[in-house]
Amino acid sequence: MVGQDGAYSIPLGDGRVLWYFGDTLIGERPEESLWYIFGEPVGGQDLSGKGPFDQMITNTGLILRDQSGREGLNDFSYILNPDGRLKQLVPSLPGEDPEKDRIWCMHGCKLNDKLYLFFMKILMLEEGGDPLPVGFDIIGTGLAIGSDTDWTFERIERNGTTVIWPNDQPQFAAAVLIEEKWVYLYGSLQAPDFRHHAYVARVRSEDIGHIDQYEYFTGDPGKWSKDVYGATVIFSGMPNEMSVSYNEYLGQYLSVHSMGLSRDIVGRTASNPWGPWSEAITLWTVKPPEKPIPYPRLVYAAKEHPELAEDRGRILYITYIEFEEYFPHLIEITLA
Repeated sequence: MVGQDGAYSIPLGDGRVLWYFGDTLIGERPEESLWYIFGEPVGGQDLSGKGPFDQMITNTGLILRDQSGREGLNDFSYILNPDGRLKQLVPSLPGEDPEKDRIWCMHGCKLNDKLYLFFMKILMLEEGGDPLPVGFDIIGTGLAIGSDTDWTFERIERNGTTVIWPNDQPQFAAAVLIEEKWVYLYGSLQAPDFRHHAYVARVRSEDIGHIDQYEYFTGDPGKWSKDVYGATVIFSGMPNEMSVSYNEYLGQYLSVHSMGLSRDIVGRTASNPWGPWSEAITLWTVKPPEKPIPYPRLVYAAKEHPELAEDRGRILYITYIEFEEYFPHLIEITLA
């Protein structure tokens, strides 16, 4: 394996945790930049069979059995097809071209003996996304429902499409928080100035598979609307991925995310799942690798894995991705 990104974790309720990834590269790591083949940026192509790469598989997963991150994460196994190859959890639909159409991981949860995986549908572009060597457009996000026994998933449809939240709406669910009878879902939307803003929806746990039952926070305390366009920004600055959990040590809800595409990983707190949220506090600044690359450094996908937390949440375990290295880094942070 060359690398993979995303790295969402979803407890399955029996001591196992699903780790859910975006793209996974199989093959050999090139001596030059990972994202340049024969000196040219890869653009939006599927890298399967290109240069030193054998496969580029979208939305894969593994089962983690470790209960602590203190010694690293070592007791895991990947979810495989019968032929021994990595399994694509949310399968491609007829008419989707793996050269162009990618299904990237978002967060999810297990409820009522079903596993709910949110995903983002991506259209890869032929040219790189200047100044980066890879370019893509977000089509929208959706929800797939399946089982953690046979790992079979089916996308749900609404109004004849599996893209439930198109790209002019917040992209749910970048984070999922289960609170008694409610499930809170956090989405991100990029504004015209390229800054991302966070929004929150809620749904009763028994209705998570029924999109018409979702309500969106309007900004007024206690007021929610079934009109997604009535949703209000709850905080800003994160990219497409984040985490939200209740932290017992802080006595607050904690969101962890990258700050834009900088090297800073930040946290912010709130007394309610919808806020009001504090200003961001820097928890960690990533030290960039020394190897020079032909494009700006990109650090992204920071999130906490609260099922690994220790001392009532005083010790946090967070992952992030550095694009050139392209694998999750696990860091331990102790709160003061």
